[in-house]
Formats: sequence, C-alpha cells, structure tokens
Amino acid sequence: MALLPVEEALARLLASAQPLQKTEDLPLAAARGRILAAPVTARLTQPPFDASAMDGYALRATDAAEPGAILELVGESAAGHGFDGTVQAGQCVRIFTGAPMPAGADTVLLQEDAEKMEDGRVLARIAVPLNRHIRPRGQDFAEGDQLLTPGTQLDFRNLTLAAAANQPTLTVYRKPLLAILATGDELVLPGARPGASQIIASNTFGIAALAEENGADVLDLGLVKDDRAAIADAVRRAQQAGADVLVTVGGASVGDHDLVGAALQDAGMVLDFWKIAMRPGKPLMVGRLECFQEKWEPVFRPETGENLPISTPVLGLPGNPVSSMVCSLLFLEPLLAHLGHRQPPKRLDVARSAVTLKANDQRQDYLRGRLTADADGAWVAEPFGKQDSSMTRILASADCLIIRPPHAPELPAGNLCPILRIGQL
Repeated sequence: MALLPVEEALARLLASAQPLQKTEDLPLAAARGRILAAPVTARLTQPPFDASAMDGYALRATDAAEPGAILELVGESAAGHGFDGTVQAGQCVRIFTGAPMPAGADTVLLQEDAEKMEDGRVLARIAVPLNRHIRPRGQDFAEGDQLLTPGTQLDFRNLTLAAAANQPTLTVYRKPLLAILATGDELVLPGARPGASQIIASNTFGIAALAEENGADVLDLGLVKDDRAAIADAVRRAQQAGADVLVTVGGASVGDHDLVGAALQDAGMVLDFWKIAMRPGKPLMVGRLECFQEKWEPVFRPETGENLPISTPVLGLPGNPVSSMVCSLLFLEPLLAHLGHRQPPKRLDVARSAVTLKANDQRQDYLRGRLTADADGAWVAEPFGKQDSSMTRILASADCLIIRPPHAPELPAGNLCPILRIGQL
C-alpha cells in the first residue's frame, strides 16, 4: 500500500465519520464546555421592568427642568422591594441600582447631584433630562428571543446568558467516547518495576489527556498482551461500552508480534488505509469497525436508549511515544472535534526558522522545536538537535512542530516556515 499524504489521509478519515447526533439535557452547572444541540430562547423579558441604572432619586423630569428644584421624598424603591405608589408632581422616591422605576417617574437624579435637606425634602442641584439612567424593560432581550444557536460551545458568557433567560437545563451533544487499547508484552504501568525486557507504558496517558481536552470521555481498556484472543476481548469491551472511536497503541506494524490489525479484522474492522507519508508516525492504521456483523450481537446502551454506531472509526497509532502523540495531534484531535461538533484548536501558524533547514525527502517531517520572539515580536522556531521518536523529554520541552513538506528544498535561516503549535495556545 502506497504512502498517503497527510492531508489526504485526514480528509479520508473525517469523510468516513459522522458527527454524533445523540443529545442529553444537563443542568447549567454541568454544561460548561459542552456543545449546544438545541436553541436557547428567553423564557422571560430582561429586564422585566424599567429599572434604575444608578443610585439616586426617581422623579418626573418636568419637576426638575431647572437646577434648584425641591422635591418631596415620599418613599423608597430597592431591588426586590419596589415602591407601590405613584410619583406625583413635585415628588421623588429614593431608588437604588436595579430597583423598579415607580409609576409616574420618568428619570433618575444621581445621588451625588442631590442634597437631602433638613426637613427631609430633596434638592436637585442640576436639571434632569427625561429618561436619564433608566434601563428600559426588555433592553437585554424579550421573552421568546433566540439567544444561543446549536453548535455554540458553552463558556462563562453563554451560561450567564442562559441563566438570565431562566433556562435551568440545556440540551447538548453527547461527548464522544474514546476507547484506548494499548498492546504489548513489554509494557507495564507507571509505578511498577519493569522487568529486563519491559518498558513503562506512557502513550495512553497523553492520548487520554488530549482527548479530554477536546471534549471526549475516555475508556482505558488497559494493557493487553500480544495475544489475538485478548485483543479481541478488549475490542468487544469497547463495543459493549458504546465507544465512538477506538484507538490502539502499538502493534500496528508488520512484525511477527504485531497482531492488532489481524485481531481487529477478526472483530469486523474494514481497513481503510495504512502508512502515511510523514515522520514521525508512518505506521498509522485507519479503519472502520463494523459493529453489526454476524459475529457480534448488536449492543444496546440502556442508559442512552441507543444501539452502537454502525461504523466506529479505528486509529492504530504507532508505539513510539512521540510518533503516537504527533499522530494524535494530526488525526485524533480533528476527528474528535468533528464527531463532537467542535472547532479544533487553531494550531497552524508560521515562524521564521532560526537555522537552515535541510532539503526533505518524500515524507512530511514534523520537527520538535522551541519558539522565541524576535525584537519585532515575530515567532522564531528552532528545531532540537535530536528528533528520535522515542524521546518524550524533548517532546515535553517543545513549543511547536516545524513542518517540512515532502520534497521541500533547503530553507535558509530567517525564512518563514509552517509550524504546528503544541504548547499553550
């Protein structure tokens, strides 16, 4: 199978996956970061009455058309405790921010422009224009107005608006469920003492963190031995849980002990493509797990009332940690965004190369690099001297991936090059 260009591989992956349509209703306090699936309309008018925007005195503008007007103080209007009477000619009401405007009053005199006299009356030092410092009823929104549209990612602003609209719950898209299956007799969990031929399993933790940052729930299927039946059992557990994406880590190459592809095909996976023209990350496998083939009984999810997806995307990631993380950034992150109705993070950028970059071969390179700013504030990218795909320390220190397209000629230092931001965005 020929090596696929990165852009074509991503396009094929996304074209074969459909955004999830299942929804759930969540209370406002649990909806932060979720994607809205139904419009949010106002259940009331806000503000529900003409309200004062300042502390002062509510009165009739005609009674304070000139400085020096003296008004009779007849009551008070506070938030939650409005004035029940009607302001008559020559009268005023003490009023506080957010309180209802009394009937008959049509303007507000600021307290700093007023003086309370010894006899209890109020002196207006200035002339007061009509409708000054009043928030009219419905200034924010009216009952029935559509305030938020489907596809909105709910943040503090949106949740404040929904609460003000008197919506206690919101309808959101269900999160994609990502199942992670790591294979390899050589793997042990962090904290264990590895044997002479064993290494610590690190990939699943980075993949899970990236998935959760992109709005997914994660099911860790654990470390699975290089055994075809054990791998098939783990796949079955992913199906029973209703996974929307299955990611395997390791075992997707062509060695005698690389059994993942065969086990997945036993479970009903249809291979779409394998091997990408990129470095690191060439041995990426992409397929679709057909969940309703004869060998599998349809799996029903009683908690949601739905059957499993007919076709679940499968990503077989390389075992080398850096390869696995780069492939996750390039393929898993946009896939989860696509499934979850999200916009993926804007990672693509440009920077000036700090060094001369050598000519490239037929594979697209992703060089780990550091970013600094020059005197003009423009980004400068410098690749690390070592680029081995097993070196997690360098990956953790990198701010970006410097992209070298296939067959790119030598790029002298100081020229612009595309980068993928992987540090704080």
